Amino acid sequence: MANIKIVKTEGAEESIELLAKSVIQVAEGFEAMKNISLTTRAIVVLLHDFIGVGHISKQQIKLVLEALPRLKAWYVK
Repeated sequence: MANIKIVKTEGAEESIELLAKSVIQVAEGFEAMKNISLTTRAIVVLLHDFIGVGHISKQQIKLVLEALPRLKAWYVK
């Protein structure tokens, strides 16, 4: 499994509260997405088409989708 590296921009950091709120919103959105009747493959194909095949690979999308259930536990206390 590959890791995603995030590079921070010096002097343009977001507040901790804003980051925590954003992480919680993403985690809750993923929980809502799990309740729809699409398969993971269908979600990957739709996202790949929407974002653009030149901008992201299906493997990268799968990596993000696999990490989403653990997102809130990793970043919000």
